[in-house]
Amino acid sequence: MPQLSFIYSNAPRWRLMRHLSFWLLWFLFQVLLYSASPSPALQQQSFWQRLMITWPDTLVYMLPSLFLSYMLMYLVIPKLVLPGRYFMATLSTIVLIALTAAISALLSVTVIGELRHRYAGSIYRDVAKLGDPPFYYKFGVAMLAGLRGSITVGGVAAAIKLMKCFYEEQQAALQLEKEKVNAELQMLKAQLHPHFLFNTLNNIYSFTQDVSDKASTMIMGLSQLLRYMLYECNKPLVPLDKELKMIRDYLALETARYDQGLETTLQMPKGSTNLLIAPLMLLPFIENAFKHGASQMTEHPWISLTLDIKDRELSMKLINGKPAGTGSAKPGIGIANVHKRLELLYPDAHELQINDEDEMYIVNLKLELMPMNIIAVKELNDEPV
Repeated sequence: MPQLSFIYSNAPRWRLMRHLSFWLLWFLFQVLLYSASPSPALQQQSFWQRLMITWPDTLVYMLPSLFLSYMLMYLVIPKLVLPGRYFMATLSTIVLIALTAAISALLSVTVIGELRHRYAGSIYRDVAKLGDPPFYYKFGVAMLAGLRGSITVGGVAAAIKLMKCFYEEQQAALQLEKEKVNAELQMLKAQLHPHFLFNTLNNIYSFTQDVSDKASTMIMGLSQLLRYMLYECNKPLVPLDKELKMIRDYLALETARYDQGLETTLQMPKGSTNLLIAPLMLLPFIENAFKHGASQMTEHPWISLTLDIKDRELSMKLINGKPAGTGSAKPGIGIANVHKRLELLYPDAHELQINDEDEMYIVNLKLELMPMNIIAVKELNDEPV
């Protein structure tokens, strides 16, 4: 809807229109207000004369209003209010309001005086003959006037920003819920008669043990992989150790298909990691490495996977070769889904870079993972906390 786009969209065009409209309306409101209720110096002038005299003052006084509004919208609200740091948000707001009033008063006793001398010097000189108040009095009155206008527009701007933030959080929650429902539906489709599937695989495994060790090993690996996907991945988070084991099993299955013709370099963390990750977050990248890389190369296919953990950050670097002269591959559904999941589950805790070079694909992914505490372990095991 165009109305919602104008209010909530983050597209540069809509943001520019929204901000320009807001400040234009505020400027017109202030000009009309001061022209309709003039100061004693302008009471003898007509409305249109007052309008021409007050618009430069109003334009200058918008500077402290802009300062306060944007500091609230882009510093206090996103950095302090939304993360729940309310004490610092209150303290910062008080400091900003005081600073805004000081800026407004400083402009009043310097720039505004020069403007009035140029645009309406004779009018204000007549008033000045009645007596010029002390500097501290003028500065104090100017601070109070600056507080009145700046707090009003700053409050309106902050309210609009908060409304926009809450709307975006609501839309993200709705999108996450929609994705969750779709994922559960797909999981249900994949779980049709899983016992039949596993029993059949076990029977095939028993028949192939005496025929081919390689075939029986691959069937057992496939059975374990499917069991993990069907039974372990129905929770929002899984232990990283299990996810890494699943990746090793998947790589073993894929490598077996090439009959020692695939060169793989694998570096993965050793020992327990005590971290949690969203299930199947890394697998689509590795699947793509085989689909668009190794399987397309007739000679010397190769894949390099490096997984490293530093504190709570998981870094993955995946490089795979591709035939020379191959054009850029179009992103598939799997990678598109991973992009969506990263945006929903790790909105401010991931970095993803995919480079399509002439002879290789390079994927760099960084994820900030959740530590495995006692509560998380009990939830994963379906135990009451």
